[in-house]
Amino acid sequence: MPRLEKGQPAPDFALPDEHGATVRLSDFTGRRVVVYFYPADDTPGCTKEACQFSELTTDFGDRSVEVLGISPDDGGSHARFRQKYGLSIRLLSDPTHEVMERYGAWGEKTLYGKKSVGVIRTTVLVGPDGTVERAWYHVRADGHAAKVLAELA
Repeated sequence: MPRLEKGQPAPDFALPDEHGATVRLSDFTGRRVVVYFYPADDTPGCTKEACQFSELTTDFGDRSVEVLGISPDDGGSHARFRQKYGLSIRLLSDPTHEVMERYGAWGEKTLYGKKSVGVIRTTVLVGPDGTVERAWYHVRADGHAAKVLAELA
């Protein structure tokens, strides 16, 4: 599984959001972007992480940073998830895992001693020039949004 390193170009992507609009990483050239990958909408850890990123939307915005969440779920699932929890972050769909694979966020993982293939909870901070400023792999959902925000200080 390839992992992104600081200074590498972040792979561009074009994925649909919860409304079906195409979002490209290159749309944010000149701004920093937090791209975080999560396994599934409306599951305990993913809900905690999404809610915490949403609670800090103003703080990220004050630093001109966009937050994008990406999972294999479709737009309808994302729309229900956003509405149920009042999420303010954009959620993108990657059902083929193509973008996740390019970011090193899809592969073999171990949970409670059992190996499986799936989404590896990952966050990448992309700089205004489109390069990776920082990448976190196998993150813990609770408190992660605050750690990412602290990195921006």
